[in-house]
Amino acid sequence: MPDMLVKLYDLGDYSDIYKKLADEGIRIIRPMTPNKTKVSDFVRKTFSDGWADEIETAFTRFPVSCFIAYDDNEKKIVGFAGYDCTFKDFFGPTGVDPNYRNKGIGSALLLRCFEAMRDEGYGYAIIGSAGPVEYYKKVCGAVVIENSSPGIYKELI
Repeated sequence: MPDMLVKLYDLGDYSDIYKKLADEGIRIIRPMTPNKTKVSDFVRKTFSDGWADEIETAFTRFPVSCFIAYDDNEKKIVGFAGYDCTFKDFFGPTGVDPNYRNKGIGSALLLRCFEAMRDEGYGYAIIGSAGPVEYYKKVCGAVVIENSSPGIYKELI
């Protein structure tokens, strides 16, 4: 899977996406450090050990370099996205509980991370090993970085 590049200085206003989710009881929030175990457990249980290891790195940064989707009605985490977890300027990992997909949560998490990266001074972001290339092109105008596969994960064991 190739890496992709996103122009952070060209982001739009996504407040309508966040409001729509909030109206449904889903908040996109930056978790506090005391939430590390809950976030890591959600990622490990729902996705993989590797992604949980990556997202734990987000809690070593200040501000914490991840966001979660939290269902206020069910009182639970339903999605997550991180940045600067494995390499600086890289977005990911990210995932949404299968029962909550196709509601715009993944896009909201992605865009909120990109806004934070822009606000922290990044001009561009890299999506490492981008699986759904067409999705990233559509949602944030990402472009494929030629000859970028296997990229930063080539030493993964």
